[in-house]
Amino acid sequence: MSHARGKIVAGDIGGTHARFAVVEQCDSGHLQLHDRLDLQDPFESFAQALQHYLDRLDRRNLPSTIVLAVAGPVVDGSVRLTNRDWQISERELRSCGFAQARLLNDFAALALAADRLQAADTHWIGPEIAGTRDGSITILGAGTGFGVSCLARGRGRGVPMATEGGHIGFAPDGAEEIALLKVLAGRFGRVSVERILSGPGLENISRALEQIAGLPERPLSAADIVEHAARGDAHCRATLSSFCSIFGAVAGDLALAHGACGGVLIAGGIAAKIEPYLNQGAFRARFEAKGRLSSFVKAIPTRLIVNQDAALIGAVRALAEGD
Repeated sequence: MSHARGKIVAGDIGGTHARFAVVEQCDSGHLQLHDRLDLQDPFESFAQALQHYLDRLDRRNLPSTIVLAVAGPVVDGSVRLTNRDWQISERELRSCGFAQARLLNDFAALALAADRLQAADTHWIGPEIAGTRDGSITILGAGTGFGVSCLARGRGRGVPMATEGGHIGFAPDGAEEIALLKVLAGRFGRVSVERILSGPGLENISRALEQIAGLPERPLSAADIVEHAARGDAHCRATLSSFCSIFGAVAGDLALAHGACGGVLIAGGIAAKIEPYLNQGAFRARFEAKGRLSSFVKAIPTRLIVNQDAALIGAVRALAEGD
């Protein structure tokens, strides 16, 4: 089997999707993506998903390097995905025929892509604020789970920080959120942010609000909630309003924790589907409602990543720069 020089197999492996592409870096530094494939089939293992992708490629000219952005903590070159029963290791990837293999957390990959994104790669959420040119950037996002990372910047350097910030405890504000916490605590015990700010979390909010209001429970999926809200369903609209409000509060807290004067970037499949609701005001209002530090967060821009290949871009950068 011969290998293609200058090309890399890159993957973005989440709790629901598995996105692959062959990435080639041009002399200009621009990345070209070929043979892009999004998989959402119910593969029993990552090995099956990878094999399905590799079978589509020319095995006689396969890239010798693979890099994967994965939704879970990478320890000693291995990961068990947080919200999917998949295990992946660099050793196993090398056994598939790759000379070089690298795993990194998916939000660490997004952190590495953060300062490489172009204007067309993001949409503004709230006011168009410049932020501090060399300030740190917080990246967070809701999908199957809730991811958090930071690009810590200073003196011309940027260091990606992978975190498990999605599992910090939920801090309610006001009677409605306190009631929400009580209902969810009855179901789960400890209530993390991910229990609320994720696809399953959107469903948790819906059921909890029905219980609080004494309404019969409807078995609505996250997709159902978004679709019904667009049709004017009052309960689903209230669910999304609560979601966006809490999302804004958490984003503001993390911006404070990271000192994210360079901005906050929002990622994840959920946010892209509810962009109009994020722009209706509740997200930004709660983002800025930080008491004595409100003036600090009001100067921080919030943007939605709309480039679906951002994690792939960051993963390739990690490989190139040895981060």
